Amino acid sequence: MIKVYGGARSRASIVLWYLEELGIPYEFLLLDMDSGEHRRSPFTDINPFGKVPAIDDDGFTLWESGAILLYLAEKYGGGANDLQTRSIYSQWVLFGNSTLATGLFVEASREKEMPKLLTPLNEMLGKHPYLLGDDFTVADVAVGSILAYVPMMLKVDLSPYPSVLAYIERLSGRPSFIKAILGR
Repeated sequence: MIKVYGGARSRASIVLWYLEELGIPYEFLLLDMDSGEHRRSPFTDINPFGKVPAIDDDGFTLWESGAILLYLAEKYGGGANDLQTRSIYSQWVLFGNSTLATGLFVEASREKEMPKLLTPLNEMLGKHPYLLGDDFTVADVAVGSILAYVPMMLKVDLSPYPSVLAYIERLSGRPSFIKAILGR
């Protein structure tokens, strides 16, 4: 069984969401971040940087939420059979974790970056229910989790992006999202 290490309100919930989507059993190991449990052994034997999330899948350890999502997609059936599709998944996971998260959550650049990021996303999501078309994929977990955190954590107006808002609503209604992200 996969062990998922994380803290309360950490990016581990993104990994849990995808595991729920895939129907893969897991054990969530909640680290006491306030006491610094993530910055000492035995956790630093898994991630020497002391950051969560991390997983242990029968002795194989991995950290960084994006890398974990891509690993889970590849191993447990949410991945693709060809290099181009796997690369597109990687593109979206990296975009979500780096470009989108930084553009939306770094206050100094948010006003400038938000329209550049959300306008094209709004156009794409106006054509299809999910990033890559009609099917939910690992790309939606990576990008959707970042977008879903915006109304939860930031005071920004998303009304100029109605398709993005509809996407967030669509994702936040998924049973696996409700369980893993909202904790219900």
